[in-house]
Amino acid sequence: MNSTSKALLSLSACRWENEMADFPTRPDEVDAVWLEAQLSRAGVLGDARIARFAWQSIGTGQVGDTARFTLEYAGLSKGAPASVAIKFPSSDPTSRQTAAAFSLYSREVMFYREVASLTKMRVPRTYAAMLDPNGCDFVLMFEDLGPCEAGNQLEGCTLSQARDAMIQAAALHAPTRNHAVLDAEWLQPDPQASASLRALYPQAQTVFRERYADLLAPELMAVCEALNDNLDLWFDRQHSSRCFLHGDFRLDNMLFGIRGGAEPVALVDWQTSAVGCGLTDIGYFLGCGIGSELRRPNERALLEAYCTEMTRLGVPLTVDAIWDDYCIGALHGVSTAVFSAAFVVRTERGDANFLSMARGACELALEHDSLGALKRRMEHA
Repeated sequence: MNSTSKALLSLSACRWENEMADFPTRPDEVDAVWLEAQLSRAGVLGDARIARFAWQSIGTGQVGDTARFTLEYAGLSKGAPASVAIKFPSSDPTSRQTAAAFSLYSREVMFYREVASLTKMRVPRTYAAMLDPNGCDFVLMFEDLGPCEAGNQLEGCTLSQARDAMIQAAALHAPTRNHAVLDAEWLQPDPQASASLRALYPQAQTVFRERYADLLAPELMAVCEALNDNLDLWFDRQHSSRCFLHGDFRLDNMLFGIRGGAEPVALVDWQTSAVGCGLTDIGYFLGCGIGSELRRPNERALLEAYCTEMTRLGVPLTVDAIWDDYCIGALHGVSTAVFSAAFVVRTERGDANFLSMARGACELALEHDSLGALKRRMEHA
C-alpha cells in the first residue's frame, strides 16, 4: 500500500470487502426484483414486469462507475422507461477511499435528495438514491437522457454549448443563493477532512510536479507552485456570497442535446458539490473547462450571459462586479487538477484530462493575476 492510500485509509471508514451493503454496488449485483422495486416506488413502472435486462458501462468518471441498463418488459409497459442509468461506487480502491474520506458519495446522493428540486437546472430525474451510513457505498438510478452528446474535456465544445452551460450555472446559483439548505449538516465542512486536505496538498503538488513537469509549460507550473506556496490564503479565503456549487463544473459532467436534441444540456456528477461563491463554478468552467482558445475571444460575452441570466432570476450582477471572484474561481481549477491527479486512480485519459484542466486554469490565472485577486480579497476580508 502506497503512502497516498495509507493517508486516505486513515480518514475513511470503508467496510472490508466481505461486508455487503443492502443494495447493489456493482452492475452485476443488480437483479430484476431490485429494478422493479425502485421503478415502482418512483411511480414509473405501473403494472409492467421486467422480463429481461442488459447493461453496459458508460461515462468516464474516475470516482464512480456508471452503467446503462436496457429493460424489456412482459405485458403492457406504457410509461415504463426503456432504459435507465445507474451509478455505483468506483471499483478502484484508491478512488473509493478518496470518495469516502471527503464525503463525495454522500454529497451526490444528498444533492439529488434535497437540492435538485430547489433549482431550475436540468438534471436527470432520480428513481433511487441510496447511501450506506459509512459513506463508502451508494447507488443512484436515473432517467436515461439519451440519445445525447456527452461532454468531452479533451475535445472541447462549441460557443453555443458554453453559453448553454453558463445559463445552467445561473439556474443553480440564483435559486440557492442564501437558501436555508446551505446550512444543512451534510454540507458543512468536515474539520478532519479539511485539515487532511490541507496537509496532503503539498504531497499532491509534489506528485503533480514530478509527473507533469515536462508536459506543462514552466510558467504554468509556476502558477501551481505559487498556489501551493499560498495554501493558507486559498483554504482560508472568504466568499463574497453563498450559494450551492456544483464544484466540478466542466464538460465531462455535462450532457448536450439530451433526448435527441429536445433540450440543450443537463448536469451530472455532483460528488464535489459545496457551498460558496457561484463564481467558483464560473472561473472553473471558463478556465479548466473549455480551453483558452475558445475562452479568450468570448470571455466577456459568456460572463455577460451569466450575469444577464442571474439578473433575470432576481440576483442583479455585472461583469465588473464579479471580475475578482471570477478570477479567483480559476484557482479552483488549478487545485482540483493538482489534487485529483495524485489521489484518484491513474489512467491515460486521466493524465490528459488533468493536464488539460491545469493548462486552461493556469493560463486564465496567469493572464488575470488570479493569485493577486485572492490576496486583495483576503486583505479586505
